[in-house]
Parts: sequence; C-alpha cells; structure tokens
Amino acid sequence: MIFPRKVWIWKRKKERKKERKKERNGLKMSCMTVTDPANRASLSQNRVIVVCSARSTGKKAEGTTSRLLAVYGKLRGVGAAMCVDEEQQNELVEQARGLMLDICNDHVFAAEAYIQDPSLRGKLIQTIKDECQELVEYIVAAKRFNLEINSRAKDRVISFGEKLSCRFMAALLQDKGVESEYVDLCDSFHYDANERLDGKFYRTASKAFTRKIAACESRVPVVTGFFGNVPGSLIDGDIGRGYTDLCAALCAVGVKAEELQVWKEVDGIFSADPSKVPTARLLSSITPSEAAELTFYGSEVIHHLTMDQVIRAEPPIPIRIKNVKNPRGNGTIVVPDRILSASHQLTRDSPKPQAEHKKPKRPTAVTIKDHISVINVHSNKRSISHGFFARVFSILDTYSISVDLISTSEVHVSMAIHSSSQQVEAFGKATKELAECGDVSVLNDMAILSLVGAEMKNMVGIAGRMFSTLGEHNVNLEMISQGASEINISCVISARDATRAMNVLHTHLFTFLE
Repeated sequence: MIFPRKVWIWKRKKERKKERKKERNGLKMSCMTVTDPANRASLSQNRVIVVCSARSTGKKAEGTTSRLLAVYGKLRGVGAAMCVDEEQQNELVEQARGLMLDICNDHVFAAEAYIQDPSLRGKLIQTIKDECQELVEYIVAAKRFNLEINSRAKDRVISFGEKLSCRFMAALLQDKGVESEYVDLCDSFHYDANERLDGKFYRTASKAFTRKIAACESRVPVVTGFFGNVPGSLIDGDIGRGYTDLCAALCAVGVKAEELQVWKEVDGIFSADPSKVPTARLLSSITPSEAAELTFYGSEVIHHLTMDQVIRAEPPIPIRIKNVKNPRGNGTIVVPDRILSASHQLTRDSPKPQAEHKKPKRPTAVTIKDHISVINVHSNKRSISHGFFARVFSILDTYSISVDLISTSEVHVSMAIHSSSQQVEAFGKATKELAECGDVSVLNDMAILSLVGAEMKNMVGIAGRMFSTLGEHNVNLEMISQGASEINISCVISARDATRAMNVLHTHLFTFLE
C-alpha cells in the first residue's frame, strides 16, 4: 500500500454577493493556488491528501460555518417553539430555508465561475443543490416529528459546510486533470458517546480515516475536515472550531505523512500580530512548545490538539503553515524538537559557568489575549490555605471555568480568566459563590500580554527588561506569571493599553536587537 507523503488543508477565500468582484478575485486566487505549477509538481512527486474546511471570507462571522450556525439557531428556535406557536415555527423554517438558499447560491456561483467542463459543472451544481435541500428537509422533519435538538443536531448542521467545500474542491481538481475522490468522514467510525476524548479515541479515529483514504488508491483524497461521532459533541465539546486542523493531523498520523501543511490567508506565524504591530516579522521556524503557548495566549496559530497528535507521532511530523495567496512562500514550519519533549520541559538545565553563557537571543514572539477578567479572592481565615484553594477551584470547576494565569499567597489568590460572551452567566454565578470563600473583587476589560520563546530561560535579565520597558511607558501591571516550562512570561494589563504595550515590547526586545 502506498501512503500519501503530504497532507494539505485548503482554506479558500469568498466574498458576499454585494462584493462579487472581490469574490471572483478571491476564488481565483484559491483556484490558482490549487493549480499553481509548484503545487502541481508536488502532486506529481508526492501522494497528497487534501483536507478542506468550510469556505469563508477570512472573517468568521461571514463564513459558511458561521451562517450554518445561524441555520442551527433557527432549528433550535423551531424546537423551542414546539407545540406552542406553529406560525412562529413556520417563520423560523422559512428563515432557515433563506439562509440555506444563500449558501447554495454562493457555492453554485463558484462552480459556474471556475469549473470549465460542462458535465462536471452540471453534476457539481446538482450535488450542491441536493446537499442543501437535504439540510432543509432535516429542519422540516425536526418540526414535523418533534425531533430532539441537541449538540449532535448542531454537529449535523455544521457538517454541511465541509461537505460542500470538498465537493467543490474535488470537482475543481478533476477539472484541472487531477484524479480525485470525495471522502466524507462524518460517519467513518462509531464511538461510544459516554467514552472520553483520550488517546484511545484519537487512535481509533486515525485508523478509521486511514482506511477511508487507502480506498482512494491512486486518486487524491479530498477529505471533509468535519468528522462525527465525537463523544459529547465536536463543536460544543473539547475540540470546538478549528477541528479541520485536527482532522488533518489524524490523517497525517495514520498514513505516516512526511509533512502536514496548513494553508491559511497569512504567510505563517509572526513575531507579533502584523495587523497591530507594523514591525512584526515572519518566523521561519518555531518549536511545538512555542506554538502551543502562542495558541493558548491569543494567537490563532494551530488548533491546540493538532500539535499533540503530530508531535507525538513516531516519527514526529513537522507542520508547515503557508499562505493560499502566496503559495511560493516558505511559510513557517513547526519543527519537532526532541530536546523539548514533555519530560524535559519542566527540568532546568544545570547552571553553566559564566564564560559558557552565549549572547542572549531575542524572544520568539509577543502576543495578546483579549477579553480577560481578573478575580481576586482574599480569604477571611488566616490559615488552612489548602482548604481555601480547594474550595475556590471546586467552584470554578462546577461552572467549567478555566484559569489562564494564577498568582497565590497563603490566603490570597488572583486569577486571570477568559470571559467569553458565552460564559457571562456562568462567570457571574461563580463570582457570587466565591464570596463564600472570602472577599471578592473583579477587574474587567483586561488583557494578558505574553512574551514567548524557547530560549528565554537562558536569557539573563529578560524578565527585568520586559517589566522595566513596560514601566517606562506607563503600562501598569495587575498580575505577573511565568510558566513552569520557562518559555513564557505573562502579565495582565488593562485592555486599553494592550496594543501599545505589544508594540513597545516588540520595538525594544525585538527590533532594537536586529
């Protein structure tokens, strides 16, 4: 059996109807990327798997997945109105039908614009209409038969984005003379809904995906980034949005791929957000631990579970991030580093003689995580700190609230928490319950500023330079934290100072060291 050597994730650009000219340019760029001579050469030299996410504009709010979430909102409304208001139900069904018509028309427009073969084009357009009609019929059936509307129903709705995307991509490749095959992973395996998302689940999924891919033989598999039968839910569970990256990683592990390429609309990973920091530079390479820290602290780099899969594979698989608008660019490669394995990350190297210290290198990147609230809890008791901490974290666990940063003393704890709009109610309830533990104060509209770099533990005085630079520019610090792995230093600052602070640090700790 011949296994593919590369796995690609394609994320295409699309604009709305009122911007048809921009849409045409965006789609043209994506199609050119697929058929670019460099990539055609790669297709001839390597076995390739193409894993597709749903089509989007680059703005999540306007992409297919976001619009399908709106469709699910109508479906949930139908369920809520069950046996109460049939007129309202009918209105919600029609609104969902209208949203699906928009999605259908967008994909049909792409087919008409870029599939040259009349037979392929006609077949694709009919398939698109059939897929969209299937979802409409599901919504109508939910109303008629009083179907349960839960997280699994949400997953079912969202899966159509990847199905439509892969249908288009498979037809596009065939139109360009590349033999391809559509592969739907939605029902590729069955797993007990009561099981946990652990190593066993990922191994099962990877093997199932590999079997589906192997059945394509010499044809290029075009794989749906959405895969079903996840314990709990794919969207609402531990995986969440960004699952396409994870799907590609599981495919890569299963076929023992040589490289995993993630194609996005940026050139790679930068030393800071280039939209906020003009002097940000593209990083040619980065370690998995650095990429994980950047992902956790605000940079949308790679789905956090993706790196776990490919880096722990035997042998580890590098991840290359490339730009669909710049296919000839080198991008950024996440290189597996055996030295920085999990067993070594918490171990400090023995101190070296002063003469052996190398000139300190610059950090790798600086990033901001927005929408942070700080909860300060001061115990009324002056002892028994272990009971105090146990109660605090038990309350947070009850409301499924994760702590991003923490600072403690015997009777005081400060916690930085990401306060998303979906967690407002839970956050409020947890805050009230924490008052049982002591005096509680909350600081809203904060941000976490993080300096990340695998070599920072060998940079003498880097923390001092970071904090003194911020102090010199009147940026007040509410909390300070350094990870046990010593590859990040973080602090909590006011959200209004976030962009300025990131620029200040990048200028003084990156640019001035050029």
